[in-house]
Amino acid sequence: MHYSVVIPLKNEAENIADLIEEIEPVMEGLKRSWELICIDDGSTDATFEILKQLVEKKTYLRVLKFASNLGQSAAFKAGFQAARGDIVITLDGDRQNDPEDIPKLTSMLADCDLVVGWRINRRDPWNKRIISRLSNAIRSRLCGDEVHDTGCSLKAYRKSALDQIKMYRGMHRFLPALFINEGFRVKEVPVHHRERTSGVTKYNFFNRSVGPIIDMFAVRWMRKRTLRLKIQEEISGQ
Repeated sequence: MHYSVVIPLKNEAENIADLIEEIEPVMEGLKRSWELICIDDGSTDATFEILKQLVEKKTYLRVLKFASNLGQSAAFKAGFQAARGDIVITLDGDRQNDPEDIPKLTSMLADCDLVVGWRINRRDPWNKRIISRLSNAIRSRLCGDEVHDTGCSLKAYRKSALDQIKMYRGMHRFLPALFINEGFRVKEVPVHHRERTSGVTKYNFFNRSVGPIIDMFAVRWMRKRTLRLKIQEEISGQ
């Protein structure tokens, strides 16, 4: 398997079928084997019922369902563990990420381990944009990842590198910093961003600012405490 597309979902019944129809021709156009893994993170609407219907028609589709809502980091972790592809691609289930950008990201993996989408022209409410911009600026300075938009779920990873990253609650926001901390190469590329036309955003002030700030200091602590070994010389009798 070459590509694994991973999408966390919570109450996206109005979006998921259309999103999958958008993803299919893009992935088929890459001319390599691929799979799509959807993780239902405790949806209370018809998301899982729709996925069950789609899985009967789409041979590339795999569905994981949580017994309750565990959060986006847990959903990503489950998808990463289930992924069989050499390259893992992630995007949100609200259709704000544009699947047409996927080839742009995958083409850049030739000389790096993680490609991060950068939503230059965001189509979100003004208050959400301000909170995100402020959070990104503080995070980039404290964590030293120099990434403008780590909150963009549209990313492409080398699975071999991704498997070495330990996931904790809330850590999906800091994956670029965690990759850099492990010595992996990270690049950023501008991507499209679309308005949400269906469903309701799952984010608010507390899960977009207060929680991430606490997590940010944990990541900064890891960065400061990482052991960086520089062996000057090795001698062996063999």
